[in-house]
Amino acid sequence: MRILLTEDDPQLGRATQIGLEQAGYAVDWVQSAESAHTAVRLHRYACVLLDLGLPGQDGMQALEQLRRNGYDGAILIVTARDQIPDRIAGLDGGADDFIIKPFDLDELAARVRSACRRAAGRLREQLVHGDIVIDVADRQVQQAGQPVPLTSKEFSILLMLVEQRGRVLSREQLEESLYGWGEEVESNAVQVHIHHLRRKLGKALIRTVHAVGYSIDKPAADAAGAA
Repeated sequence: MRILLTEDDPQLGRATQIGLEQAGYAVDWVQSAESAHTAVRLHRYACVLLDLGLPGQDGMQALEQLRRNGYDGAILIVTARDQIPDRIAGLDGGADDFIIKPFDLDELAARVRSACRRAAGRLREQLVHGDIVIDVADRQVQQAGQPVPLTSKEFSILLMLVEQRGRVLSREQLEESLYGWGEEVESNAVQVHIHHLRRKLGKALIRTVHAVGYSIDKPAADAAGAA
Protein backbone atom coordinates (compact mmCIF):
# COMPACT_ATOMS: atom_id res chain seq x y z
CA MET A 1 0.00 0.00 0.00
CA ARG A 2 1.43 3.36 -1.07
CA ILE A 3 1.14 6.44 1.13
CA LEU A 4 1.91 10.12 0.51
CA LEU A 5 3.40 11.83 3.56
CA THR A 6 3.37 15.63 3.64
CA GLU A 7 5.62 17.07 6.36
CA ASP A 8 7.99 20.06 6.20
CA ASP A 9 9.94 19.15 9.34
CA PRO A 10 12.88 17.06 8.02
CA GLN A 11 13.49 15.14 11.25
CA LEU A 12 9.84 14.29 11.87
CA GLY A 13 9.22 13.54 8.20
CA ARG A 14 12.10 11.10 7.96
CA ALA A 15 11.20 9.38 11.24
CA THR A 16 7.57 9.00 10.16
CA GLN A 17 8.60 7.67 6.75
CA ILE A 18 10.89 5.06 8.29
CA GLY A 19 8.27 4.00 10.84
CA LEU A 20 5.57 3.52 8.22
CA GLU A 21 7.94 1.68 5.91
CA GLN A 22 8.75 -0.69 8.77
CA ALA A 23 4.98 -1.24 9.10
CA GLY A 24 4.93 -2.44 5.49
CA TYR A 25 3.94 0.68 3.54
CA ALA A 26 5.61 2.29 0.54
CA VAL A 27 5.94 5.95 1.55
CA ASP A 28 6.60 8.99 -0.64
CA TRP A 29 7.49 12.11 1.35
CA VAL A 30 6.98 15.71 0.20
CA GLN A 31 7.49 18.96 2.07
CA SER A 32 5.06 21.37 0.38
CA ALA A 33 1.42 21.47 -0.67
CA GLU A 34 2.43 22.09 -4.30
CA SER A 35 4.54 18.92 -4.31
CA ALA A 36 1.65 17.00 -2.74
CA HIS A 37 -0.76 18.02 -5.49
CA THR A 38 1.78 17.07 -8.15
CA ALA A 39 2.39 13.67 -6.54
CA VAL A 40 -1.33 12.88 -6.34
CA ARG A 41 -1.74 13.74 -10.03
CA LEU A 42 1.10 11.40 -10.98
CA HIS A 43 0.54 8.44 -8.64
CA ARG A 44 -2.25 6.48 -7.01
CA TYR A 45 -2.10 6.64 -3.21
CA ALA A 46 -4.25 4.69 -0.78
CA CYS A 47 -3.74 7.41 1.82
CA VAL A 48 -2.46 10.97 2.19
CA LEU A 49 -1.06 12.18 5.52
CA LEU A 50 -1.61 15.94 5.40
CA ASP A 51 0.17 18.45 7.61
CA LEU A 52 -1.79 21.68 8.00
CA GLY A 53 1.33 23.85 8.38
CA LEU A 54 2.88 23.22 4.96
CA PRO A 55 4.56 26.09 3.10
CA GLY A 56 2.86 27.49 0.01
CA GLN A 57 -0.77 26.73 0.85
CA ASP A 58 -2.86 26.46 3.98
CA GLY A 59 -3.55 22.84 4.88
CA MET A 60 -7.32 23.28 4.87
CA GLN A 61 -7.11 24.74 1.37
CA ALA A 62 -4.92 21.83 0.31
CA LEU A 63 -7.50 19.40 1.71
CA GLU A 64 -10.30 21.13 -0.19
CA GLN A 65 -8.27 21.11 -3.43
CA LEU A 66 -7.41 17.41 -3.11
CA ARG A 67 -11.09 16.49 -2.79
CA ARG A 68 -12.16 18.95 -5.47
CA ASN A 69 -9.64 17.46 -7.89
CA GLY A 70 -11.10 14.00 -7.35
CA TYR A 71 -8.79 12.32 -4.86
CA ASP A 72 -11.03 9.69 -3.23
CA GLY A 73 -8.54 7.85 -1.03
CA ALA A 74 -8.14 8.31 2.71
CA ILE A 75 -6.83 11.66 4.00
CA LEU A 76 -5.52 11.91 7.57
CA ILE A 77 -4.69 15.34 8.92
CA VAL A 78 -1.55 15.22 11.07
CA THR A 79 -0.95 18.53 12.80
CA ALA A 80 0.09 20.37 15.95
CA ARG A 81 -3.17 22.34 15.87
CA ASP A 82 -5.23 20.93 18.69
CA GLN A 83 -8.25 23.23 18.83
CA ILE A 84 -11.71 21.74 18.47
CA PRO A 85 -12.72 24.15 15.63
CA ASP A 86 -9.70 22.96 13.61
CA ARG A 87 -10.74 19.34 14.07
CA ILE A 88 -14.32 20.06 13.07
CA ALA A 89 -13.21 22.03 10.00
CA GLY A 90 -10.85 19.26 8.93
CA LEU A 91 -13.38 16.45 9.29
CA ASP A 92 -16.16 18.48 7.66
CA GLY A 93 -13.74 19.42 4.88
CA GLY A 94 -13.22 15.82 3.81
CA ALA A 95 -10.56 14.37 6.12
CA ASP A 96 -11.06 10.83 7.41
CA ASP A 97 -9.18 11.38 10.67
CA PHE A 98 -7.41 14.11 12.65
CA ILE A 99 -4.20 13.25 14.49
CA ILE A 100 -2.45 15.60 16.92
CA LYS A 101 1.35 15.87 17.08
CA PRO A 102 3.28 14.43 18.78
CA PHE A 103 1.87 11.02 17.93
CA ASP A 104 2.79 7.40 18.52
CA LEU A 105 3.91 5.66 15.31
CA ASP A 106 2.05 2.45 16.15
CA GLU A 107 -1.16 4.41 16.65
CA LEU A 108 -0.57 6.33 13.42
CA ALA A 109 -0.14 3.04 11.52
CA ALA A 110 -3.36 1.73 13.09
CA ARG A 111 -5.26 4.87 12.10
CA VAL A 112 -3.91 4.58 8.55
CA ARG A 113 -5.12 0.98 8.37
CA SER A 114 -8.54 1.96 9.71
CA ALA A 115 -8.97 4.87 7.30
CA CYS A 116 -7.82 2.81 4.31
CA ARG A 117 -10.12 -0.03 5.33
CA ARG A 118 -13.12 2.32 5.38
CA ALA A 119 -12.10 3.92 2.07
CA ALA A 120 -11.90 0.45 0.49
CA GLY A 121 -15.30 -0.53 1.91
CA ARG A 122 -13.76 -3.22 4.11
CA LEU A 123 -15.35 -3.60 7.54
CA ARG A 124 -12.83 -5.83 9.32
CA GLU A 125 -9.08 -6.20 9.69
CA GLN A 126 -9.37 -9.80 8.49
CA LEU A 127 -10.01 -11.06 4.98
CA VAL A 128 -10.97 -14.64 4.12
CA HIS A 129 -10.58 -16.27 0.71
CA GLY A 130 -11.30 -19.99 0.70
CA ASP A 131 -8.97 -21.54 3.28
CA ILE A 132 -6.75 -18.45 3.34
CA VAL A 133 -7.11 -15.96 6.20
CA ILE A 134 -5.34 -12.58 5.95
CA ASP A 135 -4.78 -10.62 9.15
CA VAL A 136 -4.29 -7.07 7.85
CA ALA A 137 -3.24 -5.51 11.16
CA ASP A 138 -0.53 -8.06 11.97
CA ARG A 139 0.31 -8.68 8.29
CA GLN A 140 0.06 -12.42 8.76
CA VAL A 141 -1.47 -15.15 6.59
CA GLN A 142 -2.81 -18.57 7.45
CA GLN A 143 -3.89 -21.34 5.09
CA ALA A 144 -5.95 -24.23 6.42
CA GLY A 145 -5.08 -23.03 9.92
CA GLN A 146 -1.33 -23.05 9.34
CA PRO A 147 0.82 -19.89 9.23
CA VAL A 148 2.33 -19.04 5.85
CA PRO A 149 5.39 -16.75 6.05
CA LEU A 150 5.33 -14.03 3.38
CA THR A 151 7.66 -11.16 2.63
CA SER A 152 6.27 -7.63 2.89
CA LYS A 153 5.89 -7.32 -0.89
CA GLU A 154 4.28 -10.76 -1.20
CA PHE A 155 1.79 -9.87 1.52
CA SER A 156 0.92 -6.57 -0.18
CA ILE A 157 0.34 -8.23 -3.56
CA LEU A 158 -1.85 -10.92 -1.99
CA LEU A 159 -3.87 -8.30 -0.10
CA MET A 160 -4.44 -6.19 -3.21
CA LEU A 161 -5.52 -9.17 -5.31
CA VAL A 162 -7.88 -10.52 -2.63
CA GLU A 163 -9.38 -7.08 -1.96
CA GLN A 164 -10.08 -6.72 -5.69
CA ARG A 165 -11.10 -10.30 -6.45
CA GLY A 166 -12.44 -10.69 -9.97
CA ARG A 167 -10.46 -7.71 -11.30
CA VAL A 168 -7.28 -8.02 -13.31
CA LEU A 169 -4.43 -5.88 -11.98
CA SER A 170 -1.60 -5.08 -14.34
CA ARG A 171 2.08 -5.35 -13.44
CA GLU A 172 2.26 -1.55 -13.56
CA GLN A 173 -0.65 -1.19 -11.12
CA LEU A 174 0.99 -3.60 -8.68
CA GLU A 175 4.37 -1.88 -8.96
CA GLU A 176 2.73 1.52 -8.43
CA SER A 177 1.31 0.34 -5.10
CA LEU A 178 4.39 -1.59 -3.97
CA TYR A 179 7.26 0.79 -4.55
CA GLY A 180 7.91 4.37 -3.47
CA TRP A 181 10.27 6.93 -4.97
CA GLY A 182 13.89 5.90 -5.13
CA GLU A 183 13.23 2.18 -4.76
CA GLU A 184 14.95 0.18 -7.47
CA VAL A 185 12.49 -2.11 -9.24
CA GLU A 186 13.68 -5.04 -11.31
CA SER A 187 11.68 -5.58 -14.52
CA ASN A 188 10.53 -9.03 -13.36
CA ALA A 189 10.01 -8.15 -9.68
CA VAL A 190 6.24 -8.62 -9.68
CA GLN A 191 6.55 -11.87 -11.63
CA VAL A 192 8.99 -13.20 -9.02
CA HIS A 193 6.65 -12.24 -6.14
CA ILE A 194 3.72 -13.94 -7.90
CA HIS A 195 5.84 -17.07 -8.41
CA HIS A 196 6.65 -17.20 -4.69
CA LEU A 197 2.99 -16.70 -3.72
CA ARG A 198 1.94 -19.58 -5.96
CA ARG A 199 4.63 -21.78 -4.47
CA LYS A 200 3.52 -20.97 -0.93
CA LEU A 201 -0.27 -20.84 -1.40
CA GLY A 202 -0.97 -23.01 -4.45
CA LYS A 203 -0.52 -22.57 -8.18
CA ALA A 204 -4.24 -22.17 -8.83
CA LEU A 205 -4.70 -19.17 -6.52
CA ILE A 206 -3.45 -16.43 -8.86
CA ARG A 207 -4.48 -16.44 -12.49
CA THR A 208 -2.32 -14.86 -15.20
CA VAL A 209 -4.26 -13.01 -17.89
CA HIS A 210 -1.94 -12.95 -20.89
CA ALA A 211 -0.60 -9.50 -21.77
CA VAL A 212 -2.89 -7.91 -19.15
CA GLY A 213 -1.94 -8.87 -15.61
CA TYR A 214 -2.95 -11.02 -12.64
CA SER A 215 -6.20 -11.83 -10.88
CA ILE A 216 -7.65 -13.85 -8.04
CA ASP A 217 -11.08 -15.08 -9.05
CA LYS A 218 -14.09 -14.57 -6.82
CA PRO A 219 -15.24 -17.68 -4.96
CA ALA A 220 -17.84 -19.63 -6.90
CA ALA A 221 -20.64 -18.62 -4.53
CA ASP A 222 -19.83 -14.91 -4.95
CA ALA A 223 -19.62 -15.20 -8.72
CA ALA A 224 -22.97 -17.01 -8.86
CA GLY A 225 -24.57 -14.34 -6.68
CA ALA A 226 -23.23 -11.57 -8.88
CA ALA A 227 -24.66 -13.30 -11.97
